[in-house]
Amino acid sequence: MFSPITIPFGCVMMFNVVDLKEGVTIDDVELTLGEMCNVVKNNYGDDNGGFIAGQVFKNSGFVSPEGSVSPDNQPPEGAEKIKAGEVAIVTYWKSFDQHEKSHADRLFKEKFSELADFCDETFELGYQMLWQGVPEEN
Repeated sequence: MFSPITIPFGCVMMFNVVDLKEGVTIDDVELTLGEMCNVVKNNYGDDNGGFIAGQVFKNSGFVSPEGSVSPDNQPPEGAEKIKAGEVAIVTYWKSFDQHEKSHADRLFKEKFSELADFCDETFELGYQMLWQGVPEEN
């Protein structure tokens, strides 16, 4: 559950921003998130399912001016939606089609709808991997 993951080159990464309703906390959704992630891990993690690995992050609110390029250090248009999300669910898949097929499955939809009940909004952005690396050993 908390072991390191290995991400193969060429996979797709899905970045899901979860904006919780006013008054809903991470503690309120922790069990639901865990159950949803287990459904994905336990049911779509083979060659047919395409799931490779995933991570869940809590928004800590920090923004890096050093890693941002924008006029007057203002967030770019649309960034407020991402910043408003309290949780980011990052998953890695062999293909976008496999991701979509898993998320259209009744089992996943049931768990995701439980999470959605706690949310104002969720949206998921997909990325294709172009590069990865680790520090060179001396």
